[in-house]
Amino acid sequence: MGGMPYYYFVKYEPDLQQALHKLRDREFKAGRYNPVIPFMDFSALDGPNPPAPGAQHASIDDAMEDTDADGTRSILDLEAVADEPDFGVAARVSEEELQELFGTTRPTREMVQESDELFEDIERGQGVCIIIYKNDQPDEIFFAGYSFD
Repeated sequence: MGGMPYYYFVKYEPDLQQALHKLRDREFKAGRYNPVIPFMDFSALDGPNPPAPGAQHASIDDAMEDTDADGTRSILDLEAVADEPDFGVAARVSEEELQELFGTTRPTREMVQESDELFEDIERGQGVCIIIYKNDQPDEIFFAGYSFD
């Protein structure tokens, strides 16, 4: 089938690992992962009524095991934040890469949403995280990745 992109915006907090943990927990409890929702429309998360059928597994690990090689096609596939890309990792995008992608080291939400290049270098089973700025202050964290399948 090929890898599928996924992405999320969450409120900024300085501890990126904690933010990832909270996001994974939220999405698991809402049931927004494969196989509960095999092909999620991530733009629906910004809408007034995002789908939330509820978790269909006892744990994230159970959901991961149930999906086998496909993965959950969601943030559940990423377990850690790190400086370097790796499987199951949301890699921080370097200042050099931010400058290259957005012309600034403090991208806004609009800049990230309009970027066609952002997903080009993300490998299957890997992800990125970017701090999003509003009025030159950290406002959100953008997490994105590609599914394994």
